[in-house]
Amino acid sequence: MTQPNVTDLSANISGGSELGNLYRPFSVFSVLTLTLLAMLVVATFLWNLLVLVTILRVRTFHRVPHNLVASMAISDVMVAGLVMPLSLVRELYGRRWILGRALCQVWISCDVLCCTASIWNVTAIALDRYWSITRHLEYTLKTRKRISNVMIGLTWLLSSVISLSPLFGWGETYSEDSLACQVSQEPSYTVFSTFGAFYLPLCVVLFVYWKIYKAAKFRIGSRKTNTITPMAEVIEVKEAERQPQMAFTVRHATVSFQTDGETWREQKERRAALMVGILIGVFVLCWIPFFLAELIIPLCSCDIPPVWKSVFLWLGYSNSFFNPLIYTAFNKNYNNAFRNLFSRQR
Repeated sequence: MTQPNVTDLSANISGGSELGNLYRPFSVFSVLTLTLLAMLVVATFLWNLLVLVTILRVRTFHRVPHNLVASMAISDVMVAGLVMPLSLVRELYGRRWILGRALCQVWISCDVLCCTASIWNVTAIALDRYWSITRHLEYTLKTRKRISNVMIGLTWLLSSVISLSPLFGWGETYSEDSLACQVSQEPSYTVFSTFGAFYLPLCVVLFVYWKIYKAAKFRIGSRKTNTITPMAEVIEVKEAERQPQMAFTVRHATVSFQTDGETWREQKERRAALMVGILIGVFVLCWIPFFLAELIIPLCSCDIPPVWKSVFLWLGYSNSFFNPLIYTAFNKNYNNAFRNLFSRQR
């Protein structure tokens, strides 16, 4: 029985599907990069899972706005648990997909579903904060609960429509010849998905933060010293006709009302406004490079180096790590709940 020729075997492997190019030595930089990405996956999963466990175990968190935070944490846990690991495998094989068409379609659907839901959950939290700051009298707890549940339902419905559309023939996600697995590049789907998943919520959150900024500026202006200055008045009191006149003069009286420091509600609103601003800023910085490339490339039939595609994609994924970090950093209740949770474990 003849031994197979190693050269012929590697040639057969590399033919057609180009699998020969997948097996190559890794540089030190590649190993370091993949290690950091793996750490990002684990940290994102654990951090969002901690937020979910805390919300489930602490009874006071079983209400608005923590249901919005739970929805965001669920989407980010799914990003870390279902999407990022397979994306890391794809990076290991030189940004090529070796897991077949079926798993490619599942991965792309989960990718679009979870990332879109995460983005719209950020938008829902920003809207909730905006209404609670600017309309706190009409935005009662009952109204807030109803509106937040509607926003959560619409978030996952819209995300499902965007993610599942390619499965019904709206473009192709997998190429067997080039081992490519990517979001459908059909121009009409590109416009629909990018606007539905990013540009529309981007407009909403920028408008919301502008309104919050205006409301905060108005409140600062309204806290100026209020002064009441009555008119000067002279009152003459005569005791008798032949006695000397006695006159009493009431001079200018000034009454000032000055609030020393901020009220509890103003401090709470200021922290909420700052949290929303940072949440929106990080969201924009993380996702705008990816969605700009995702919109421009199919429409202009141009391309960018694959390494930049990966940088933009993982920068977007990192938003799922920052979301719970930012939200809990500005909420003392979560810090106390985390402390109590770990102290009980001991």
